[in-house]
Amino acid sequence: EPDVTIVSGLKDAVVSEGDDVTFRCQVSHENARDVEWKLQDVALQNNEMNEISVEKGKIHTLTLRKVTEQDIGIVTFRVGPHTSTA
Repeated sequence: EPDVTIVSGLKDAVVSEGDDVTFRCQVSHENARDVEWKLQDVALQNNEMNEISVEKGKIHTLTLRKVTEQDIGIVTFRVGPHTSTA
């Protein structure tokens, strides 16, 4: 299995309380396994507040819905040994 790397990393975002924010990270190969999103070192699951998806096979997205002050922090995307933060 080829080593999946990060082609295009996360970008910092500033949003107002109550708004949604989306983070995108592009990887080198489709169907990447061992992918994880974190907010402040807490692993995120796909649910009504965190929408985790993959576009076009290589672009992994995380949308945080209706952010609050508690959502301030570092977002991390990890694939295998590679990470990107914003």
